[in-house]
Amino acid sequence: MGSDSEAEAIKRAKVLMVGAGGIGCELLKTLALSGFQDIHIIDMDTIEVSNLNRQFLFRQKHVGQSKAKVARDAVLKFVPHINITPYHANVKDPDFNVDFFKQFNVVLNGLDNLDARRHVNRLCLAAEVPLVESGTTGFLGQVTVHIKGRTECYECQQKPTPKTYPVCTITSTPSKFIHCVVWAKDLLFAKLFGDKSQENDLFVRSSDASDLEKPMEDIFERGPDEDPDQYGKKIYDHVFGYNIEAALANEETWKSRRRPRPTFLRDVLPEKLILQNGNLEKSCLTDDLSLSVMPSLGLNNPQEVWNLAENSRVFLEALQLFIEKREKDIGSLTFDKDDQMAVEFVTAAANIRASSFGIPLHSLFDTKGIAGNIVHAVATTNAIIAGLIVIETIKVLQADFENYRMTYCLEHPSSKMLLMPVEPFEPNKSCYVCSETPLLLEVNTRNTTLRDIVEKIIKVKLGMNQPMVMQGTTLIYEDGDDLEEDVAANYALNLDKNLADLPAPVTGGTMLTIEDFRQELKCHINIKHRDDFDEEKEPDRMVLSGWTAPEKVDTAKSNGASTSADRPIITEVTESKVVDVAAAMPGTKRKLSATLERKGNQEVHEVLSVPGNDDDDDDLVLLDDCPEPNKKLRLQHL
Repeated sequence: MGSDSEAEAIKRAKVLMVGAGGIGCELLKTLALSGFQDIHIIDMDTIEVSNLNRQFLFRQKHVGQSKAKVARDAVLKFVPHINITPYHANVKDPDFNVDFFKQFNVVLNGLDNLDARRHVNRLCLAAEVPLVESGTTGFLGQVTVHIKGRTECYECQQKPTPKTYPVCTITSTPSKFIHCVVWAKDLLFAKLFGDKSQENDLFVRSSDASDLEKPMEDIFERGPDEDPDQYGKKIYDHVFGYNIEAALANEETWKSRRRPRPTFLRDVLPEKLILQNGNLEKSCLTDDLSLSVMPSLGLNNPQEVWNLAENSRVFLEALQLFIEKREKDIGSLTFDKDDQMAVEFVTAAANIRASSFGIPLHSLFDTKGIAGNIVHAVATTNAIIAGLIVIETIKVLQADFENYRMTYCLEHPSSKMLLMPVEPFEPNKSCYVCSETPLLLEVNTRNTTLRDIVEKIIKVKLGMNQPMVMQGTTLIYEDGDDLEEDVAANYALNLDKNLADLPAPVTGGTMLTIEDFRQELKCHINIKHRDDFDEEKEPDRMVLSGWTAPEKVDTAKSNGASTSADRPIITEVTESKVVDVAAAMPGTKRKLSATLERKGNQEVHEVLSVPGNDDDDDDLVLLDDCPEPNKKLRLQHL
């Protein structure tokens, strides 16, 4: 222990941990062994088998139990005389309000999603409690310190949102494997096995050229006398054959694009092989999620790239197995990365479509990572980050502001360092969360509904949970569990009205006031009417702006030495964590935006981890391999 004052600060501290997963397990252990006496943990998750390779407080016997409660019990076995209070609950539950947060000296985040992080950030600001934020993805990690009024808040730097693709690209003109995966997972899988009442943008043409407008339900509906084998062949030929033939009829579409090749089952598999396809007895296991078609087809290596014939056999076999062994689930299924047969079906469908459009095929292992948005976790990174969290927590408890650091863990050394400490940045004066700066929303007020604004802007982009929307002094919408039914019904009537038709019309020049009492957050949105939008770049037909990062400050350089202004900042969103990785020199302030250019053909933006050969407009985060020196790497803090 460094000193008596440090030991006393640790002993007196009341700490709230949010998250008991990969970082949380390591953090709880390190806090306990460092002398912390009063620790509270919130986590809504239960333990899964896939957690056991890195969350070392858990064992096989704990699968299905509360992470927070099992983590508490495990730590008390080797540090029995401390107080650990677990909450098996969602941090967004109303019980965890501002008053709840005020009882703690510091809050430590080990969360796995952006929405919950933003919620905790806002509660910490309202309660004026220091927040130590963290995240890991693969070998990369970060620890950042956020103190109201002294440092930037978690939302002072805009975080990337998941990449969206125009429907027309997914359904008609895919150019990347991710487009094929989205089509297979969100359109085809959902149409075949999901809720039939849900809208679906998968339009499939009939083989009858005289009836190109035949409803897609007629194609996907299995007849009473149609066996699974016949049905599978029909679906295959329609989605991979006839539908692409129909798309080729539009010559204008393919003037500047590579023409796809329709794929029919007769051209891929001989009839004899189709009849011999698979062996259901070998495929069937007692657990639905463990059902697999691979053993019956002699496919044993998930990292092997299947050829077109193998993908076609997997497609047919998986479809038949779903019908014969999981018929009771059809109509309610959603894609689950832990559902082996669902992953096999999506892999096969995405690869068959990719083959038609001249896109390289991928293995099941790679496709699962793309479809499940997975970057594989590294236990060592979690342990390093947990240690850094405790170091910063001790500084916060001692109010040692001058020595606060945001520390970034890198996969490869930069300036001979793998850990890069950076001085915290000042609050962003244009941050709508901690500075209440008005935002600007460009929207067509005549054909955009209030529902669009509430669901796509206020809840998704601004991260509010139970918003209240006011136009001037008129309350036009309120969401909350405590509303009376008739009041809630009246507000619901406004949701489907166009903005200009609301009781208090919202038109160009109008200012909306949005407030979430649970988060104690208020912001203002200035409305600007706009008639036309770019369907490719602005598919929501709404553009939110006015939130900006502070202006870049030029930094002098001498003798070719690098400064923080030259260092890249990477922002990544993965299944497990959101990560800011700022490679900056110790003792320097990190720059808000930086670009590092190298020659080649790879680019890093924000969404998924996928190995591959994507073009210069790649939308994916490439984390598994370090780019070669002759590659082009663009790193952008968002």
